Amino acid sequence: MAQLLGAHPQIEGWFFTLVRFVFPLLALLILIRAIRGLLRVPRAGERWGQLALPGGGSIPITRWENILGRAPLADIRLDLPTVSRQHAALIREGKGQWRVEDLGSKGGTKVNGKPVSGSAPLQVGDTLWVGGVELLFLPLSQEEEEHLAARRRMEQPLPMWPSLIWLTLFQLLAAVQFFLKSEEEGWAPLVLPALSVVMWIYFLVMRGAGARGFEMETIAFFLSTLSLAVTISSAPGAAVKQLIAVVLGLLFMLALGIFMRDPSRIQKMRWLMAAMAVGLLSVTLVIGKTKFGASNWIILGPLSFQPSEVAKIFYIFAGAASLERLFHKRNLGLFMVLTGVCLLCLALMSDFGTACIFFATFLVIAYLRSGDFATLSLITGGAAFAGLLVLQFKPYIFQRFASWGHAWEAASTTGYQQTRAMSAAASGGLVGMGGGNGWLHRIGAADTDLVFGMLCEEWGLIIAVLAVLSIVTLAVFAARVCGVGRSAFPTIAACAAGSLLVVQTCLNVFGAMDLLPLTGVTFPFVSNGGSAMIASWGLLAFLKGADTRERSSFVVGKDRAEKPKGGGADEKA
Repeated sequence: MAQLLGAHPQIEGWFFTLVRFVFPLLALLILIRAIRGLLRVPRAGERWGQLALPGGGSIPITRWENILGRAPLADIRLDLPTVSRQHAALIREGKGQWRVEDLGSKGGTKVNGKPVSGSAPLQVGDTLWVGGVELLFLPLSQEEEEHLAARRRMEQPLPMWPSLIWLTLFQLLAAVQFFLKSEEEGWAPLVLPALSVVMWIYFLVMRGAGARGFEMETIAFFLSTLSLAVTISSAPGAAVKQLIAVVLGLLFMLALGIFMRDPSRIQKMRWLMAAMAVGLLSVTLVIGKTKFGASNWIILGPLSFQPSEVAKIFYIFAGAASLERLFHKRNLGLFMVLTGVCLLCLALMSDFGTACIFFATFLVIAYLRSGDFATLSLITGGAAFAGLLVLQFKPYIFQRFASWGHAWEAASTTGYQQTRAMSAAASGGLVGMGGGNGWLHRIGAADTDLVFGMLCEEWGLIIAVLAVLSIVTLAVFAARVCGVGRSAFPTIAACAAGSLLVVQTCLNVFGAMDLLPLTGVTFPFVSNGGSAMIASWGLLAFLKGADTRERSSFVVGKDRAEKPKGGGADEKA
């Protein structure tokens, strides 16, 4: 096809004009179904039992870890003056056993009239006394279980076959466009059909294994396609390396997801994950090389990577696993120490952008389980003050802040990159100039820090905005499942991952457009860079882990735990 069009310049011109309008349409067809599927996440969630109230009625148990108390964010709220804000914890353990743990309440906790000192087992039919309120622990009735099962069968993920077909067409047309443009790219455009092959192998294998929910992967493959297109334009020689990074990221997501299927492993590995996060940053601090003002690169011969990208994965894992039991007060303190060490390493490396991402993730994780807005506000104020001190000792970072909002006044110095990115974005219009037809790729960091400008220039504002909307959709999905999550760890990890993706995207996009300081962070899944791509796919594993729709995620296994004696509170709906 490329040879045929190349021999007829007029037809070739028509082709270039046509595909510029076809690409935004294909992007809409690809993403509408995926976004719609993720926004249809059920609000009811699963039920694992119920607590019968003295005056009639009951409170459903929808999680494996439940805080009972008066606090607004308590999982089971008892708004009575005799009940403490965080009074007790009701926890589901292996093989369906439940236990209750008093959290230092003033009114005390009893099981069948016996005071709870520390923790005590809770069986179906037992009476739980919480601050003077008697609750009867009961299973769901058979009618309720059948109703929930029928409703969950209606909440199946949307089939993604149409989106995959449109995405394959998008990839093939993009490859033809690059082949026709010039010979500079060589065989680099072949990475796009190669990605199609990888994508279809993944979907067919996972579909054969029984998985049905592929909305997140569809979004990730679409963004990875844009990443390869950007790389072909700016650095054709790195296209194969970027494709390999996509494959490695996909394998990393699978490995991390399979690892998280066993909840017992999560608690055992949290210290190792914390040590790996600190270790990666510490090693970078010692032997890291400076690029673009930050000493966050490790260079080994022809290979270079940013350990801080992978450290994000370990940080979220350790933080979510530690705060899964936030009612143990020391856990929040330990997580704060971990955060402080990571931020100190990043500050010494002058990696201000990644430090902002780590801190924003910390705030999200801590607030999800504590709900203590006042304390977190004080922490934020202290961090802002520390950040101002860092600016005094890091002139490179200070210069970026000095030109923030005044890029055009320093268009030849500190605002050079931002002004070029804004000019290129404006020249692209709604549908772009076509892959490889822009000029921004000649500017330093065009395919990383300024990649949003490059997307706007070559692929148009529509596709660039859809790329941002894709990231926002993943975060909205995480926020929605927060209320229906089965367990604390996947819920916290998903919200942390979603928040990290949004914060990182905002820093990248708004930094390039001079709405925020240019911090040098990447656009998830889109920016050129192997370590960033692998880390983005790894974050997707946390989001998959929170998806409890029936057979929608390979991370969430079917619960076949034994019922506790006396009933079926633990039968999965």
